[in-house]
This record gives sequence, structure tokens and C-alpha cells, in this order.
Amino acid sequence: MGEDATLDLELVRERFADSQDFTIGLEEEFAIVDPDTLELVHRFEELFAACQEDELLAVSAAGELIDTEIEIRSGRGERFADAVAMQREHRTRLFALADGLGLGLAAMGTHPWANYLDQRIIDTVHYSRLRQELQWVAQRNNTWSLHVHVGVRDPDRAIAVCDHLRELLPPLLAVSANSPFLDDRETGLHSVRTQIFTRTFPRCGVHEPFGTWERYASFIDRLTVTGTVVEATQLWWSVRPHHSFGTVELRICDAQTRGEESFALAGLIAGCIAQSALDYDEGRLPDPLPGREIEENMWRAIRHGMEGEMIDWRGSGDLVATSAVVEQLVEWTAPARAVIGAEGAPAGPNGAQRAREAYADGTSLADIYRRSVSETRRTYAPEPAPAG
Repeated sequence: MGEDATLDLELVRERFADSQDFTIGLEEEFAIVDPDTLELVHRFEELFAACQEDELLAVSAAGELIDTEIEIRSGRGERFADAVAMQREHRTRLFALADGLGLGLAAMGTHPWANYLDQRIIDTVHYSRLRQELQWVAQRNNTWSLHVHVGVRDPDRAIAVCDHLRELLPPLLAVSANSPFLDDRETGLHSVRTQIFTRTFPRCGVHEPFGTWERYASFIDRLTVTGTVVEATQLWWSVRPHHSFGTVELRICDAQTRGEESFALAGLIAGCIAQSALDYDEGRLPDPLPGREIEENMWRAIRHGMEGEMIDWRGSGDLVATSAVVEQLVEWTAPARAVIGAEGAPAGPNGAQRAREAYADGTSLADIYRRSVSETRRTYAPEPAPAG
């Protein structure tokens, strides 16, 4: 066993055995920018220190690798509405602190022109170790995302849910796509963030199906014994069993520019996790798809987002409009979303579609990003309030 408690696999197994079904946790990442120039600014330490003076943000705010980024976490909600209510309060307080420090917060998957060579890794033992291990890979990852946790009881059931969710990653990514720009250019992709992160980090993207907790634990134990990982946070797969919380965490999606779209997307994700568990209980969860088939649709999501098509591996084998695949997800998850209280769903053009349309109409990248920062401020914290 590893020295870190998150790699004590017997303890983690017990945590899943005791986990409460369908609790919800949300994590939202923001870029820290100068509101005038829109450049990324190295002020995480200052903003984080201010968060420590706030009774809620002291436990909600966190760093995430680079010092131009901050994350807020909802904490555990018994139902989806509970997590949303907590996260709304955290948003309001974080944006009020940022305003007071003369900072802007942006919610897109990438910054349109920031040079990754200018990024600095947060000065902690954890992130210093990652910088040493990952080298260029850590430096390159200036990206922002949305993560959703859902409690899933029973370790074998959690693994089965993760195995099934692999094939849902492409349509969920397509819905979330919000990073068409990088290196001061339009990339031709709807989610270049995904191409950067999942194609460069080790133990990332779509893992092969594990089948049982025993096989999963055996693999993680081998990584631990060989010194490949020293804590569970080094398992960066796009869907994973979270060792500390006893949750299934889905982490494929781009950060959302509009606050309500972030919640709608999170509700759909939570519904997918919960519905997978319910289908498992009723013996209706199909055998997992091979990774090669999922990867074909993953590229289609990265490249074309909601404007593309996906291969119907479980049906005709023909191409199906991605929008139709997402509609099927919304219909399939309706029972679970009713159970957890997440009855809304994403609708309308997503962030990438809006940004690409504006760019095609002649709007500059700077103006598109400025609108995005303004829209984030307006929709994530519409009622500014002093932090308490």
C-alpha cells in the first residue's frame, strides 16, 4: 500500500461500501485575468489568501496547478438543488472578492492567446512534485473545466458505472464544448482544451473498462508499488472513482461561460451517473464499449462539438447527429434527474458555437473574450455581495 491514505485500497473500498447514493458535488474552475487587458495574471496566492478570511470560501476555494486559476467547490449536497444553492453562494463571495482586488474571472476552456510558457506552477509540495514529474506536460496545461461528483454506493457498482460512462464522455464533451481558440487563433476545434489535457497527461482520457473493483484495485496497487503514483489525484481519467469521497467523478467538460449553463450541464452529468447506477441495479447496463470505439466519437466531439455526428456503435453503426445523441441522453436520464432533483437540461447553442459564430462574423478574439468575461461576471454572480 502507498503512504498516502487515498491509495489505501481497502479503506477506499470501505468508503464506497458506505457511500450514500446520489449525493452531489460541483467543482468550477476560473481563469484569473486583468479586467482591462484580459491577460492572465499571477495572483492566485493573493485571491486565495483573501478566500481564507471568508468562512465559506476557506473550505470551498482551491488551487489547480497554475497560479492564474482558482476553483470553487460546492461541498456535498444531499440533492442537486442543495449543491446548486451552496455553489451560488460560493460564486457570489468569490466574485465579490475578485472585484475588490481588481481582478476578473473568466470561464472558458482555454484562454484565447495566453502563452503557456508564461504560466507558473503553484508553489506547494503537491504541485512541485507534479512539475518535477510531468515537466512540459504540467507547464502546457493552462485549461479550465467543470467537474461533477455523484455518490455511488458499493465498489463494484461504482466501477460498473465508470465503465459505462466512458461511452457517454463524447456527447457530454460536445454539449460542453467551449474552447475553440488557442495561441491567438481559431483552432478549427470546438474543444481544444480536451486535446491539450487528455492527449498529454498520463492516466488521462478514456481508460479501458475494469469490470470489477478487484481488477481496478489490482491495477492501482501495481501503480503504487512501482512508485508510478503516490496519491490518487494522479489518476486523471475523464471519469473515475474518487478515492476520498466515495463518488464517481466525471471531468471531461469545458468550463461554461454562463452560470446557468454550467448548472444545466452539471445536472445532465449527474443524471447520467445516477441513471447508470439505477440501470445497473435493474440489470440493464450493457457491457462496456471498447476504447477504440469511444475514441472515434471523442475526436468527433473535440473537432465538431454539437455540430457534428457520432457513430452509433450500439445500433446501426451509422452516423447519427450529435444533437440527436444528446437528446437521447436527456430522455434516458429523465428518471434519475427526477430522483436527484435536476430536471433541467442544456439547450441552445453552446459556448463554442456562439464564439465561432462571432468570429466568423468578424469579431476579434479579444472582443469575444471580453464579452465572455463580462458574461461570466453577469451570470455567475448577478447579485454582488460582500464576502462574510
